[in-house]
Amino acid sequence: MKLLRVGTAGAERPALLDTGGVLRDLSGLVPDIDGALLADEAALGRIRAAADAGELPVLDADGLRIGPPLGRIGKIVCIGLNYHDHARETGAEPPTEPVLFFKAPDTVVGPQDTVLVPRGSVKTDWEVELAVVIGRTARYLESTEEALAHVAGYAVAHDVSEREFQIERGGTWDKGKNCETFNPLGPWLVTADEVPDPQALSLRLWVNGELQQDGSTAEQIFGVAEVVRYLSHFMTLYPGDVINTGTPAGVALGRPEPKPYLRDGDVVELEVGGLGRQRQVFRDA
Repeated sequence: MKLLRVGTAGAERPALLDTGGVLRDLSGLVPDIDGALLADEAALGRIRAAADAGELPVLDADGLRIGPPLGRIGKIVCIGLNYHDHARETGAEPPTEPVLFFKAPDTVVGPQDTVLVPRGSVKTDWEVELAVVIGRTARYLESTEEALAHVAGYAVAHDVSEREFQIERGGTWDKGKNCETFNPLGPWLVTADEVPDPQALSLRLWVNGELQQDGSTAEQIFGVAEVVRYLSHFMTLYPGDVINTGTPAGVALGRPEPKPYLRDGDVVELEVGGLGRQRQVFRDA
């Protein structure tokens, strides 16, 4: 299933994109798309049954904003330097264990919302990523099979980063990752049953129409299952938590000088195979 949330920011309603590409209203069945729903197999079964029976009302998509596909996100755990080609382009040694940092849930915006270049920024960068959404509480998982059984679905994430704040200002990476609007998510959450192999997904990103990133999750140093298993030994993962799993080569940071960092008016488009496409205009904060 492709689950999404539509409407004005803060007042989104749950919806489903059916196999024919028609937008369907879920608000008569469930209050929202969130961790509580993803953990409720009975509720998900009712959605599937209603969709299969053609019982869901059609929503008029004209002019309708697509919001983040997940409400009330608990935490966003991010994996840094998780692609072999990205490590090479930045001159970094591939890590022996996953590199972790966090993004606050309030960085999340819709897939077509405006992204703000922070005040004083000179190094705002792009990063297309596969987002993993947790569907069952995970603690101390032992196998990759067990880890995948705790995944509710997948989505496109844009891990926007300010490299000067992240790398040159001391401390942790977090201050270069948590600026307002720095995590567009969506357009929809694709349930795990429709993604048979999360290590076989293409990732692409364009800036002003020029292809900048063209990679595959096959290049991940730590695959989705290993990331979920690993994280469960350091923190409890709850339904509705999100994991951004890293970006392939092609970011501005890895380019020769002068590096083409994002500026006011730039347009970024990105996609993950089978998970949809985003488009954002960048504006000065």
